[in-house]
Amino acid sequence: MEDCDGILHPKAVEGLKLFNEKKFFETHEELETAWRDEPGKVRELYQGILQAAVTCLHVTRGNYDGALKVYERSMRWLRNWPDVCRGIDVEKLRNDLEAVILEVRKLGRERILEFDTSLFKDVTWNEKRIWICDRCGARMHEKNCKVSCPNCGNRFDCSDLNIYFD
Repeated sequence: MEDCDGILHPKAVEGLKLFNEKKFFETHEELETAWRDEPGKVRELYQGILQAAVTCLHVTRGNYDGALKVYERSMRWLRNWPDVCRGIDVEKLRNDLEAVILEVRKLGRERILEFDTSLFKDVTWNEKRIWICDRCGARMHEKNCKVSCPNCGNRFDCSDLNIYFD
């Protein structure tokens, strides 16, 4: 998607930071602002992450039905995005959220308040979206979940980015 090549809205960055601090209500507020301000299709990605935060909020409040309902809504927004978009590891977010819901379903309505909050994982992203080749030192280019060095041809898939650039 072309919208994945841009930069994150500043409110989206703030929302991601709040998500990682497990401040899910505040995450919602920041991402809602980014979603409203964003003219491009990437606003739908922000909507998906916003809904992921609301899912987690429902879990922490013991709202079993709300967590399942909003999880499904979140996945509809997140499902069709590439594994990495605007530096956000969308694939990891989808997988982490799925693990949360599997545990919620396992606990059921009666035991949801026993949920282990250590299962809430951080959203990972590279804010700067600048990749420097570890072989030759040239600036690399990202496109379609691939990062390539125009100088030496070194190349990474998006799934390798956290290994090499975190």
